[in-house]
Amino acid sequence: MTQVDECGPVPGPPTGGPRRRRGRAAVSRRRSPVPLPLLLPALVGLAFLVLPLIALLVRTPWAGLPGRLTSPAVWQALQLSLLCATAATAVSLVVGVPLAWLLARVDFPGRGLVRALVTLPLVLPPVVGGVALLMALGRNGVVGKWLDAWFGITLPFTTAGVVVAEAFVAMPFLVISVEGTLRAADPRYEEAATTLGASRFTAFRRVTLPLVAPGIAAGAVLAWARALGEFGATITFAGNFPGRTQTMPLAVYLALQSDPEAAIALSLVLLAVSIAVLAGLRDRWMTAS
Repeated sequence: MTQVDECGPVPGPPTGGPRRRRGRAAVSRRRSPVPLPLLLPALVGLAFLVLPLIALLVRTPWAGLPGRLTSPAVWQALQLSLLCATAATAVSLVVGVPLAWLLARVDFPGRGLVRALVTLPLVLPPVVGGVALLMALGRNGVVGKWLDAWFGITLPFTTAGVVVAEAFVAMPFLVISVEGTLRAADPRYEEAATTLGASRFTAFRRVTLPLVAPGIAAGAVLAWARALGEFGATITFAGNFPGRTQTMPLAVYLALQSDPEAAIALSLVLLAVSIAVLAGLRDRWMTAS
């Protein structure tokens, strides 16, 4: 608004202010032409990632899909996959959340090395992870022989072995998500609770957990999806026995050798689950970005 005094009109502040100018600059950047040397490789990369998924949808036997998905073998593999993935996620929550808190809140010697070891299953070939589990928890393994001798517990080639293998590869996703959320949360709330007389565990249970609940939920969903799609460590450590250790990815691999259309139908189920997970986490990722 223009003001007037005896010296003449006094101009008011610029219309829009810095925020509007920054908005216009952002719009101009978004509307700027894309350089052709960047556009072409980007389109090739997009096609490389999307084309196999489109091919899967094109080759899906839609007419016979309901019959294939309702067959007893498919339901058996699906139920086992859901059960084992949920159990593996529960195991990851019980031990992964405290581990993430330790990495985020406690400064101890070798923390970087511990974090590297925790994230190692993310880059470790799953088959190697399965072999490592056999060496550790097999009947003649470092720990497995004592479990068998003292408690009569045998994990390889059992349903419990599937849960162990899936938890091994899925837990790092939960730990990374929760640790990142803990680092973003203000630790002064916990300190205030302890100064008011709460123990460290009470502050964690009553203050920290509610603060990082969205991160825990996102990490749990990612861990569940990773466990549901696990193949290499499962087939190496638990085998491929229908009704006992044959999960959906293993059923896809077996069906591909004898009935490719059944393998496509099973793959479509896992694809739908993956899309549902991404859709459920989209709001969180958009907020984080």
